[in-house]
Amino acid sequence: MIKINENYLKLQSSYLFSEIAKRVAAFQERHPDTRLIKLGIGDVTHPLPPACVQAFHRAVDEMGRAETFKGYGPEQGYPFLREKIAAEDFQARGADIAADEVFISDGSKCDTGNIQELFATDIKLAIPDPVYPVYLDTNVMAGRTGPFKDGRYGGVVYLESTAANGFVPALPKEPIDLIYLCFPNNPTGATISRAALAEWVAFARDTQALILFDAAYEVFIRDDSLPHSIYEIPGAREVAIEFRSFSKTAGFTGTRCAYTVVPKTCRAFDVEGQPRLLHGLWYRRHTTKFNGVSYPVQRAAEAVYTPEGRRQIRGLVDGYLKNAALVRQVMTDLGLAVVGGENSPYVWVDTTRDSWEFFDLLLQKAGVVCTPGAGFGRCGRSYIRISAFNSLENVTDAMERVRRALA
Repeated sequence: MIKINENYLKLQSSYLFSEIAKRVAAFQERHPDTRLIKLGIGDVTHPLPPACVQAFHRAVDEMGRAETFKGYGPEQGYPFLREKIAAEDFQARGADIAADEVFISDGSKCDTGNIQELFATDIKLAIPDPVYPVYLDTNVMAGRTGPFKDGRYGGVVYLESTAANGFVPALPKEPIDLIYLCFPNNPTGATISRAALAEWVAFARDTQALILFDAAYEVFIRDDSLPHSIYEIPGAREVAIEFRSFSKTAGFTGTRCAYTVVPKTCRAFDVEGQPRLLHGLWYRRHTTKFNGVSYPVQRAAEAVYTPEGRRQIRGLVDGYLKNAALVRQVMTDLGLAVVGGENSPYVWVDTTRDSWEFFDLLLQKAGVVCTPGAGFGRCGRSYIRISAFNSLENVTDAMERVRRALA
């Protein structure tokens, strides 16, 4: 008799964004003439930078000629892209990361979900609340949690991120094995200072823990005092794995390219307490279960690092940050407390009421789609996340609609 993995039965009935899509579809069916403005899911809306498109075209042309055709490439990524990443995203900021410590993939969502395969099922997890659902749900699937009750899973240490702590959680008061951190944060848009991140690195070193650091939104950082990478912190190479993505950096949400950094000195421990290096384990997992990102996509990603690519990306990101500033201003004018939107594309708004209720209010009265904070955890129950990923025209229209709806 074939049996299921019963850990899947612990999962809540619907993935957050699937539930949003269902409610939006039902509304659109009842109101087919309403033009919805979607500021919910963090999907980019502007085209790929021209430098990336041109590189994409050139690489596709290469695939059409026998002398330049590429078949299977290296699963961990072509050296031309890994070398650019190591040099410009890390070494240029004083972070000691080599090209062969970078693993190219088709998305940070996949990597943050897959990385947990390297670790035992009986480890102690610390996960922020609110949190990007993939971190938590993939550990539920793996059997590292108890059942869901009162908005939380048993066996998980929740790192509460609230207005009281500036949406940067405090260090755990109990032993932890695996820690998830994300800055600039999704969903709150909060950032972490260099000093605060150094405290987390010190904690991981002192307690033999490991940090999974999601830096998918680092391109939005405009404050020079903030760290872009955890590897800017001394000692992080031994205790941290970092995830990055071209999705928000260069609009690759539909093109698919990201990378994970696993330093060769990063360690976990076996059952006898002996250190084991994670680089080789991830290399083995990656090359066994993944066939690599296509050559044209990697050439397009490489173009991010050209002078033209850098300028074009800066323009795209500046545009999204302008949208975020408008959202912040309108929500503040309406008397609502906000965080994010300054070094992040997300604005986290305290509605002072149930977040799904507020979601429905904006959908029904304004035709604006946001993301209910309850879907990110118990600490998000009164919040909504508004995404800046849209045109300035649409964001301006959406904010006028919101003003009228809340008047």
